[in-house]
This record gives sequence, C-alpha cells and structure tokens, in this order.
Amino acid sequence: MGTNSKNDDIVDYGYAAWAGFLGGNLSSFVKWGSEIPFPPREAGRISPPFAILKALGLNAEDMTYVFTGHVINYGVALVHQGFSIVFGLLYCLLATACPLVTLGQGLAFGLIITLLFHAILLPLGGWAPQVWDISAHEVFSEVFGHLLWAWTIEIVRRDMVRMRFASASTLAKASSDVRSMATNR
Repeated sequence: MGTNSKNDDIVDYGYAAWAGFLGGNLSSFVKWGSEIPFPPREAGRISPPFAILKALGLNAEDMTYVFTGHVINYGVALVHQGFSIVFGLLYCLLATACPLVTLGQGLAFGLIITLLFHAILLPLGGWAPQVWDISAHEVFSEVFGHLLWAWTIEIVRRDMVRMRFASASTLAKASSDVRSMATNR
C-alpha cells in the first residue's frame, strides 16, 4: 500500500506547527527558570522586552498583576512567551524542511538566535547594551538559557515526530489487520 507524500507533508507540517507551539510555550518557562540561578542582567537594568514595550510607547510599568504577593509584569511575560512561541514554530517548521536546523539537538539554533538577538538586534534597537559592554556572567546566562530553551523545543519536536510515526504505524497495522480479517472470511 503506497502513501500519498503530499498528504504526508501536510501532516508533517501540522505536527511541526503543533510541536513548535507546545515546545515554544514549554521552553519559555525553561528559559525563565534558568534565569533564577543565573540572572541575565546586572541588578537595576531593565530587560529587553521591557525596553521594547517602552520603545513602542506602551506604559510597561502598568502592565502588572499580583500573584501570591509578587508583582508580575504581564507585558514582559507576553513578549517573552511570544518570542518563544514564534521561534519554536520557526525551528520546528524549518526542521521539517531542512533537518540540518536540528544540529546538536537544536543547540546550534539556540546559539544562532542568541547571537542574532543579543549581539545584533537588541543592541541595534537600543534595547540592550553591546555584548562587549556586559559582564561574562550575563553572556553566560543568555547563552546557557538559550541553549536549554532550544534543546527543550527539540525534545518536544522529536517526541511529537515519534508520536506521529508511532500513530501512523499503529493505524497502518490496524488497517492491515482489518483487511486480513475481511479476506479470511
């Protein structure tokens, strides 16, 4: 029994998008968690998402809610989460089209994104200092956090790909068993 590769491609990209969405969400929390033991900024400096919101003319100071007595900036959280989802989707869709993207289980992608944003785009936008103007601790924190972030997306993507093929294999076996039972009657 042949397969329709056009339909397989549609399924692959659907799984890739779903994996990117889930992986992006999960990895965002992993990245945040990595910032607890390794803070990514010197005390007192605002985060790039906060600076971006301010540059857009939004009152980032008022974008807050209180959870268990802690003031949380939902504006910063949404920028952080949105970034992670968009790049999780990009990673998983690119991995489907070009598996080279998964080099080093996604670690190469994480390093490229770190360099692209923290060495080029954020300083160009005036939202973060130049890389040579920050401490080695900050560089370590960003690189380490983004490597964990990208690896988490890859783990989710790989697991979902396995689920897809396991599901397809189970479905094919069930279909074969039904045909076999029908012909043996």
